[in-house]
Amino acid sequence: MRIDILTLFPAVAAIPLGESMIGKAQQRGLVTIQAHNLRDWARDKHRTTDDAPYGGSQGMVMKCEPVFAAVEELRAQELERRMANGSDGASADGSPQVTSRVLYMTPGGRRFDQKMAAEHALPGAHLIVLCGHYEGIDQRIIDHLVDDEISIGDYVLTNGALAAAVFVDAVVRLLPGVLGDENSAPDDSFASGLIEGPQYTRPAEFRGWRVPEVLLSGNHGAIARWRREQAMEKTRRVRPDLLAE
Repeated sequence: MRIDILTLFPAVAAIPLGESMIGKAQQRGLVTIQAHNLRDWARDKHRTTDDAPYGGSQGMVMKCEPVFAAVEELRAQELERRMANGSDGASADGSPQVTSRVLYMTPGGRRFDQKMAAEHALPGAHLIVLCGHYEGIDQRIIDHLVDDEISIGDYVLTNGALAAAVFVDAVVRLLPGVLGDENSAPDDSFASGLIEGPQYTRPAEFRGWRVPEVLLSGNHGAIARWRREQAMEKTRRVRPDLLAE
């Protein structure tokens, strides 16, 4: 998988994605992640990426030209890589085609969840993640480039690079081989539609607080049932909307 992030603040996304499991996944060649400065595709001497909105309003709007230029160049690079690796990337009629998906991080997008993360965790896929800033982006970018608008929650951040880092982390950790234990992802919160229940480790007793006896019993069936019950109870208490769904 290859992921290109387009932002005015590449370090905001690149630094956290270079750490922990996602950083190791890149070192092992399981995924390539690159955060690009959108200003690199601005053609004027001031490297302008935004302008005042038509119709009058507060703030600034990100311009079409740099975004279209960046996406078109990244798609061309991906096609070239695939051809170099023996895949011509051609469509049914023989014309060049790259199945890159352009995703726009915005508070006005679809609510991101674990199911959506799994839908994007496809080995060999190419994702271009566009990060909004200021008052958003020119609507023509959304109409003619963007495949999906994604929101990580009902709140506003200073820029979309923060949201992009969250999105990429959630997607990449689902790729085969990224997690040390292949059973970790299916056991995560939300993977089964429930929040994960409590976990314990040594010592069995700390300050008079004991680990539940069932976890020490060695009875795997009883432990599985207890964990399911605890997940149901916690979900009912803190996220009843998940049970309703």
